[in-house]
Amino acid sequence: MNRRHFLGQGAAGLGLLAGFSTQAYANLQKAEILVIGGGYGGATAAKYLRIFSNNTARVTLVEPNAAFLSCPLSNLVVGGSRTMADITSSYGSLSKRHGIKVIQDSVVSIDPDKKKAKLASGKILSYDKAVISPGVSLIMSSIEGLAQANKDGVTLQAWKAGSETVMLHKQLAAMRDGGVFAISIPEAPYRCPPGPYERACQVANYLKQYKPKSKVLILDANEDVTSKGALFKKVWAEQYSGLIEYRPRNNVVAVDAQTKTLKIEVEDDVRADVLNVLPAMSAGAIAVNTGLANSNGRWVNVNFLNFESTAHKDIHVLGDSIQVAPAMPKSGHMANQHAKVAAAAIVAGLSDWEINPAPVLTNTCYSFVNEKQTIHVASVHQYDAAEKTFKAVPGAGGLSPAPSTLEGVYAWGWAHNIWADSLA
Repeated sequence: MNRRHFLGQGAAGLGLLAGFSTQAYANLQKAEILVIGGGYGGATAAKYLRIFSNNTARVTLVEPNAAFLSCPLSNLVVGGSRTMADITSSYGSLSKRHGIKVIQDSVVSIDPDKKKAKLASGKILSYDKAVISPGVSLIMSSIEGLAQANKDGVTLQAWKAGSETVMLHKQLAAMRDGGVFAISIPEAPYRCPPGPYERACQVANYLKQYKPKSKVLILDANEDVTSKGALFKKVWAEQYSGLIEYRPRNNVVAVDAQTKTLKIEVEDDVRADVLNVLPAMSAGAIAVNTGLANSNGRWVNVNFLNFESTAHKDIHVLGDSIQVAPAMPKSGHMANQHAKVAAAAIVAGLSDWEINPAPVLTNTCYSFVNEKQTIHVASVHQYDAAEKTFKAVPGAGGLSPAPSTLEGVYAWGWAHNIWADSLA
């Protein structure tokens, strides 16, 4: 089985019928399906809604960006070994090859009762089924002074690939030799558990080559490294000794933009030259504003058989915005898997077929520890009908034994294949 086939079949046992009845075609042709957000979840959902419906479903994708920007691998841009062009893909095939109507715009509000969505341009779209994959929102108010510091350009997050990714690299490149790059990590859950630690490696790799008197300071609100902990610590000791300092249980509560000082709960204040401050996160703004975030006001509870919101019928929510199942990461690969289960369930529901009662999800997450070497974690998740959630399959998946250049090759293979799976 090649990688593309594996990714394409990741949501094993989708159970769609090979043929369509006349009534199934009629139901699908009448339905308007709106997909909001063109990331790993939304783009995949739009494509597979067309594939699973034998190109019958009418699908509209609304996405503000002109092109797909990958958050996975964007830390390589921060570290300077790659450019934004390396992680950017076109949406062209979704429209030209798959017949999806792609609108470059933002959805500013949704009326779940009337089943209408308003765009920033003022246009109103009606839908029968909606799929929302809005990523995360950064809760700037969770850290005193952070919103103003961001406005002043003193702090950056770059937790959504784009202009801030490039700006953060520029701040790193402009930092004096002997300076401190501080990255703060909020309490889990947050988007991409290993992402901050990978970023620390990429920054340290840059400093090792160009500013060896400098260091990276990791201020982690969590008790310990939240993902691939032993592997990251091994890398820090062997490749970046003296360049990376890790401080667990260091929760940033305030920022002083004028002095570039971070105030830490309980611990002493920290001053740094570059401040990469990651606040607490929640479901994307459109999900919160629509009243979908019914888990502590932050995350969206869903029915895991079809990813339909438990707050509003006919709205399916994917990816980082949901209240995840046990051991389920907020990752790009997982959003891709959510999308296939949801797309299959929506097509099945519109065709009066039984929804697959036992979907399976896979996840792989690669982290670059320098420009070539990579570590990974993989897992398999099976739906548990009794508990109505996904559970990690014991013994499936696993961790890298050690960083390797060969894994770096695999990581780029994974990236190009999942981008093709979502967009080509």
